[in-house]
Amino acid sequence: MKKIINTPHAPAPIGPYNQAILINNVLYTSGQIALNPITMELVLDDIKTETKQVMENMKAVLKAADMTFENVFKTSIFISDMHNFAEINEVYATYFNETTAPARETVEVANLPKFVNVEISMMASK
Repeated sequence: MKKIINTPHAPAPIGPYNQAILINNVLYTSGQIALNPITMELVLDDIKTETKQVMENMKAVLKAADMTFENVFKTSIFISDMHNFAEINEVYATYFNETTAPARETVEVANLPKFVNVEISMMASK
């Protein structure tokens, strides 16, 4: 059975989608960008701050599904400039235990929603 996951502690969807869907104890998240969930303003001070906001948004979505980053088994990272990879990875790494970190791909793309620099989506299971 499909369960919709939405929380006010992460940015409200800006299109026809939900923050996440839980099916058979597997959570599929939509991509998160660096929107402040309270103001819905972008947090683009620098790439590390932007990445931290993305991860905090994802943390809120996971929490709404009664999960943590330990439940994550797959992530997808989309970035607008591969030169930012090291700084994005530095922040991203603080949210995971290296020995149990999820599988991941990182892809450079031409543009992202609202022309942000990073978007991350995840899959997690209970």
